[in-house]
Amino acid sequence: MKRLHIMVLSLILLPAIAINGAELTGLQIVDNVYNRDTGKDSKGNLTMSLINSQGNERVRTIKQFIKDFGKVEKKIMFFMSPADVRNTSFVNWSYTEEGKDDDQWIYLPALKKVKRISSSSKSDYFMGSDFTYDDLGDRQPEADIHKLIREEKFNGEQCYVVESVPKDEEYMYSRTVTWIIKDKWIGLKKEFYDEDEDLLKILSVKKFENIKGLWIILQSEMVNVQKKHTTKMQLSEVKINSGIPDRQFTERMMKRGL
Repeated sequence: MKRLHIMVLSLILLPAIAINGAELTGLQIVDNVYNRDTGKDSKGNLTMSLINSQGNERVRTIKQFIKDFGKVEKKIMFFMSPADVRNTSFVNWSYTEEGKDDDQWIYLPALKKVKRISSSSKSDYFMGSDFTYDDLGDRQPEADIHKLIREEKFNGEQCYVVESVPKDEEYMYSRTVTWIIKDKWIGLKKEFYDEDEDLLKILSVKKFENIKGLWIILQSEMVNVQKKHTTKMQLSEVKINSGIPDRQFTERMMKRGL
């Protein structure tokens, strides 16, 4: 599902896994994560649990659909419960074209209106979670400068540890550090640092499985260490390559819901 485009320039200047065993660069490692195959399409049930500093929990259930259209990957999420968010829907379009930002829209049933998420709103938190709208998109490797810091074992997996610094100095995070599983190209852990270089959030993958030969993330957790707030995401009843129709990702579907 992830883009299978070939980064010609990086392959010329920064050879991939060389026959002589040359070390991968940070950019190549992140590009492998970005291009990890997750199927032509997928759908499943998503449970979002919001836990505040007092340990109080709110649970939201979501139906999620994703499809690869070649030059663009489209995702739509329908909120099913509780009642106060039911029929809210969110759409994200991620493009392979270098430098082209994601397009995002949200449908708010109370207003009966589809609202486009502006660039200035990408740093806002999504539906009370610890994920920003930008976190829900698909950041292109070329948007950052990547450096392989070290290699180490983490949670039983051999990982590359890569630091990524945004080329855009106005970006919401000053840098991120990601632990990437070598043979699966999954970001097992990711630290987000704010504009003052202080640790802001930690994203951890808690469970992943091989489904039809593809590595799929099933459980993840985002902890905002500054606000002491946590968002847990659990994906279930996953179906890969089931033939989701193109019309599933339209504005009409956002309004109609499931």
